[in-house]
Amino acid sequence: MSILIALTWMGGAVASDAAKRVDDYLSGLDSLKASFEQYTFSADHSQMMQANGTLYLQRPGRFRWEYDTPNEQVIIADGKRVYLHDIELKQVSQQSQDKSLRGTPALLLASADPIEKHFRVRSIESTDGRDWVELIPKAGDTDIVKIEIGFGKETLDSLIMEDSFGQETRLNFSGAQRNVSLKPSLFKIDPRAVDDFLQFD
Repeated sequence: MSILIALTWMGGAVASDAAKRVDDYLSGLDSLKASFEQYTFSADHSQMMQANGTLYLQRPGRFRWEYDTPNEQVIIADGKRVYLHDIELKQVSQQSQDKSLRGTPALLLASADPIEKHFRVRSIESTDGRDWVELIPKAGDTDIVKIEIGFGKETLDSLIMEDSFGQETRLNFSGAQRNVSLKPSLFKIDPRAVDDFLQFD
């Protein structure tokens, strides 16, 4: 019985350390700008897509994922709703932010809540010099089943997420700038650039 208690306590300590690693990074983080490369793989590990762009984050609740390639598009959260803007089609689809971000890495970055409110957390043994943390969404109605976050010495370095179809998306970040001044217009849709608005809730 004492061994079981010890193992249970150790498991709780590891989870607590992992949550603290994420919370420490997010603590005092008001804004972030970073370039990213994104790779998406199918369940059989063949590459489906490669993209790159820029992330702008204004906590709490606002972000902008700006894709330059392969298709120019922008995903904006303004604190209430999430908008997907297809630049070429001049089309915007939108959804409630609470529903759209549930269980996703975007919720992790944008929310001011403690990490353990939305995710079960544990440390992963590192083989590449990064500090790795695994997050399992507590929400049962999300397409994301697992998130892994890799931290460098001082900043977020990599993010891997797996969905319920077995597809894996990896994001590698570079040139991260913490607590930079960001224009409020980054987190708004310019209606002059849109022909069609589609609402999904």
